[in-house]
Amino acid sequence: MNAYMAYRVTTKTSLSMFSKNEFSVKRRFSDFLGLHSKLANKYLHVGYIVPPAPEKSIVGMTKVKVGKEDLSSTEFVEKRRAALERYLQRTVKHPTLLQDPDLRQFLESSELPRAVNTQALSGAGILRMVNKAADAVNKMTIKMNESDAWFEEKQQQFENLDQQLRKLHANVEALVCHRKELSANTAAFAKSAAMLGNSEDHTALSRALSQLAEVEEKIDQLHQEQAFADFYMFSELLSDYIRLIAAVKGVFDHRMKCWQKWEDAQITLLKKRETEAKMMMANKPDKIQQAKNEIREWEAKVQQGERDFEQISKTIRKEVGRFEKERVKDFKTVIIKYLESLVQTQQQLIKYWEAFLPEAKAIA
Repeated sequence: MNAYMAYRVTTKTSLSMFSKNEFSVKRRFSDFLGLHSKLANKYLHVGYIVPPAPEKSIVGMTKVKVGKEDLSSTEFVEKRRAALERYLQRTVKHPTLLQDPDLRQFLESSELPRAVNTQALSGAGILRMVNKAADAVNKMTIKMNESDAWFEEKQQQFENLDQQLRKLHANVEALVCHRKELSANTAAFAKSAAMLGNSEDHTALSRALSQLAEVEEKIDQLHQEQAFADFYMFSELLSDYIRLIAAVKGVFDHRMKCWQKWEDAQITLLKKRETEAKMMMANKPDKIQQAKNEIREWEAKVQQGERDFEQISKTIRKEVGRFEKERVKDFKTVIIKYLESLVQTQQQLIKYWEAFLPEAKAIA
């Protein structure tokens, strides 16, 4: 099955780092995954929050590949396109990631090397799942003595936020389903009202039923549009932020690993010093020099470990501050747009019913 979907990515910029002010390229979904993988490998372990790429959907993509033209496959393509657009927007907003040569190549180059190891069921994909499981086990076994109250508070805050976002996301998805069901039932009602109007002998009543059917058809369309707004404005925002918070928790995990590496180096240094003391007591000058060399080596590793830990802690503080500002801004923008869509829907409903009311009153 060699068919695949390509997405056109158009960039308009005034930044001097790019060769042109406007350029357009075609990218496969695997190219987006490859870009995220490269950025995550470079920046995640040093404390940068790398926006996650959209998740794979094997079932959805299979429908598209086999050319099954139905509503679900059309919705899948649009959902993925919108998700990829949001992913890129968040990535280029990051001041550090924007400078990365891999990102610039992704946006500018007419051809990219084929992204490898992005398949969910490939050997590399299975290895990633195994590594994630191993990381989860290691995380449970690491007992970090957290001396910074800010990190302790933030980790708890993001745990709580993650739980609440997941609950709200599930409820909004249920709302989307109910809204679609309401749309289908409204369409069925409109059809039944039209059929009843056609079979009615009373002229005024027949006309009123026919116009009622027309109103219900319009309302069906409104319900469809509102379900669309529920999903693309609200549900997808929540879905994005559930994944983004996972990325935030990921940098906290890397900080813990950095601390563990520093801690291990200190333990090893202590053992090397104990070994040196034993060599001196045993009067073994040939091994004493070797022990001193190893002590110097591990002293350097301890110092580097401390610097790395301080640096990742500093970076995470800055990244979380930037993330929180973006989160509040995103939610404010979407909530306002969502409320405006609800108000517009209700106003349109009132217009439809007010226009129909005289017709109903005219039945005699």
